Amino acid sequence: MLVNADLHIHSKYSMATSPKMDLPTLASESRKKGIQLVATGDCLHPKWLAEIKNLKEENGVFKTPYLNTGTDTYFVLTTEVEDINQVHHLLIVPSVSKAEELYEFMKPYSKDIDSDGRPNVRLNGEEIAQAAKDAGALIGPAHAFTPWTAMYAYHDSLSDCYGDMASLIYFIELGLSADTSYADRIAELRCLTFLSNSDAHSPYVNKLAREFNRFEMEEINFDELRMAIIREKGRKPVFNVGFYPEEGKYNESACIRCFRHYTLKESIIKSWSCSCGGTIKKGVKDRVNELASYDEPKHPAHRPPYLHLIPLSEVIAMALGINTNTKGVQGIWNTLIEHYGSEVNVLVDADIKNSGVDERVVNAIIALRCGKVKVHPGGGGQYGRIELAQKNNCEPQKSLFDF
Repeated sequence: MLVNADLHIHSKYSMATSPKMDLPTLASESRKKGIQLVATGDCLHPKWLAEIKNLKEENGVFKTPYLNTGTDTYFVLTTEVEDINQVHHLLIVPSVSKAEELYEFMKPYSKDIDSDGRPNVRLNGEEIAQAAKDAGALIGPAHAFTPWTAMYAYHDSLSDCYGDMASLIYFIELGLSADTSYADRIAELRCLTFLSNSDAHSPYVNKLAREFNRFEMEEINFDELRMAIIREKGRKPVFNVGFYPEEGKYNESACIRCFRHYTLKESIIKSWSCSCGGTIKKGVKDRVNELASYDEPKHPAHRPPYLHLIPLSEVIAMALGINTNTKGVQGIWNTLIEHYGSEVNVLVDADIKNSGVDERVVNAIIALRCGKVKVHPGGGGQYGRIELAQKNNCEPQKSLFDF
């Protein structure tokens, strides 16, 4: 079976998150998006773990019915932790008891493990990876390329970060400012699985699963997910879905105060200090160029395609020339979801020509499917800006179901 999964989000117990990051809302919004398997996030937080325990658990996943339909949304235990070097790690945990073991192990090294869903721990990457191994959890660098709190922000290699545990790292998370074409220029990542997750702090569908993965699995449980990430017994990633990397807010090197963009050469000449007095933050594109083993990406045979998407509400807003937070956008979005079942179906798979919505919206979705997109790159903490072409004759990106 094919399973859409977003494996990195946060709960209402993390800093700077929506109070609606609760289990019922996450379940209903995941259904609207077209996601079957969702991370819990923050599973080391005692209050959040207590809420998770109220769900029905079966083989390492937790499920909750979507409204009164009997359709289940599945949750898998995950957490993100920040190590002593400010690097963030994503852990995918097999059971409540193992989450509790990790909590007990990390608590003496953390001042905020009881107050913040994403705790800081005074351990390095190797020590955290050893704890994950002991708990039977999977671990990898979260948003590996971003210039803040990422592995490649502070380390030049997996072994620099994870030491002798590097051989047990099976995945990296790409983050919003990178895709497969970036990461597959780095030779040491050739054998790893790439994950594309949302890192959502809000439950709504322009944030939740704005990046996600599709896996080939026989059923939805922890062991099947583990095999899919490790690529065993025919289980595997089928594709990654996410932003155009230029859309990410740290794609190019830019000032974090005025957002002026700089080339790497200009940044070095200016000693990473903008003319306005702000700091120039090195972009993902420049960091990848520093780390790259190849001028062009070399995709290994196991690497699935990467499909670029934009949240449906943003497509509708661009087509109509209005803000996303308007009744006009919400009305069309509701119509399309009610008709086609989920946002993924609308954006990728359904025949929307006779949907009955504004023709400008239909044309914009077709333009997105065809890859007729112009991206003004982000940088310095400011997201990139997307422009969609008008409908024309073109060859669309492959459907999710072509893979």
